[in-house]
Amino acid sequence: MKKHLFLFCLLTLVPAISALAGKVVTDSLRSNILDAQVKYNVYLPDGFAESGKSYPVVYLLHGLSDDYTAWVRKGNMQTVVDELIGTGEAGEMVIVMPNAGGPDTHHTWNGYFNMPGWRYEDFFFTEFMPAVEAKYRIISNKGHRAVMGLSMGGGGSTVYAQRHPDKFSSCYAMSAWLDNPMGEVGSGVEKDCLYYVCEAVRNHSALDFIDNADEGTLAALRTVKWFIDCGDDDFLFDLNVAFHQKMRNRKVKSELRVRNGVHNWEYWHLALRWALPFASRNFD
Repeated sequence: MKKHLFLFCLLTLVPAISALAGKVVTDSLRSNILDAQVKYNVYLPDGFAESGKSYPVVYLLHGLSDDYTAWVRKGNMQTVVDELIGTGEAGEMVIVMPNAGGPDTHHTWNGYFNMPGWRYEDFFFTEFMPAVEAKYRIISNKGHRAVMGLSMGGGGSTVYAQRHPDKFSSCYAMSAWLDNPMGEVGSGVEKDCLYYVCEAVRNHSALDFIDNADEGTLAALRTVKWFIDCGDDDFLFDLNVAFHQKMRNRKVKSELRVRNGVHNWEYWHLALRWALPFASRNFD
């Protein structure tokens, strides 16, 4: 009898749990700057359609050779977000996952920076962000906007927050590709799409930015909450630790977490469980 009662309770709870889940929708917009139709995924919290209210936003960026679907397909982000919101560890939010790449890195543009033939940063701030925030009832101010990502997206997040500190309340960088001084990601000699993204990462070095920042720039950086998260066996470990140390030397507070791990989805799946509550705590 007790066994049957337990099963009955479990079965009646499952629909209730499912009803609390958010959803991921796929959308796109036409970019005049990139001369392309750009797809993106958006996570919408439970009750979004009926609520009529506006939400804070997290821009969640993918890595080199991935695309806008990676965080859902490989990172299982929807389950993570539903759990964090359900337990109260993170508040309700919209999460936007833009497309900035693809698996054929030699022939498909990858990257979040402006480079010859691919002015992605211009697109992101002048076309993409305004359009998405208007369409999905996002609170369009610094206090309700965060940026985060892994690898290439971790570097993109960091540089976006450095160059646009008035736009973001926090930045969470996972295993971030912050520079390419020794060719950590090989580009070869042929000037193809991979060559240009490697060159762009070097030209937009997050480490050089800190070294060259004047006092006004440093003051602006201090208005952003920073978190660096990298595995101890990650091939980008030294760059991440060096960046954190440079921030400390310039008196820009950042948090550093080094966990056991390498450059893979097992690490980033867990990192997301730290990253979203961090962003949520730092929303106004």
